[in-house]
Amino acid sequence: MSEERTRPFDTVEILGVQIADIDMERLLAYTGEHLPELSGDYICVSNVHTTVMSYEDPAYREVQNGALLALPDGGPLSRLGRHRGHPDMKRTTGPGFMGEIFRISVEKGYRHFFYGSTKKTLAKLKDKLETDYPGIGIAGMISPPFRPLTPEEDASYTARINEAAPDFLWIGLGAPRQEQWMADHKGRVKGLMVGVGAGFDFYAGNLKRAPGWMQDMDLEWLYRLHQDPRRLFMRYLSTNSKFILHAVLGGH
Repeated sequence: MSEERTRPFDTVEILGVQIADIDMERLLAYTGEHLPELSGDYICVSNVHTTVMSYEDPAYREVQNGALLALPDGGPLSRLGRHRGHPDMKRTTGPGFMGEIFRISVEKGYRHFFYGSTKKTLAKLKDKLETDYPGIGIAGMISPPFRPLTPEEDASYTARINEAAPDFLWIGLGAPRQEQWMADHKGRVKGLMVGVGAGFDFYAGNLKRAPGWMQDMDLEWLYRLHQDPRRLFMRYLSTNSKFILHAVLGGH
């Protein structure tokens, strides 16, 4: 895969990753206008953690840069982008994008496929979406095993996705697995792939999103840390420190 491609928006290079100069309004307008031709492509939802991983792993950086867009999900990315000369760049989160798309799905006739998480979470997600967005088109759901797939399993899952012909293929495998999956399946599956991480858990009701005021102040990470300190504390300590050292102070 080459890191060079035509991009629909200007980008800001942060630790080697081409982060899109974008906001939610422009993202929704672009995907709404071009959705059929975006089928088979993918969007990465990038934060400090994935950007630092990309800085340290050239192969993963290539996956990020092979995406149609790498969204500035993390507030530090959009702030740094504005500091580097892109005043209209705003934090654009994966769960936020999901919610905006769900809200207009019945009107637009969008069909959704969900790949990832557990069967229990997918069942809760289906119930919640059908309750909150009556008439929403759920084309299918797959909870793959957490081990590497056999070629036969992968072919079977790909066939199920393509038979369902979704408009949006939401991927909830967690980073870096979901981005690698999307890159491997680029051009092989129908639907615009979006790697949304914890988005499945948010809309299934397993996790709560931060209050609006915390999101507006780029403090959602603190809210998530409070919910899952054991898993996130060391990750935040390590990646945030590296981001400040290399991106903010080092100018990379």
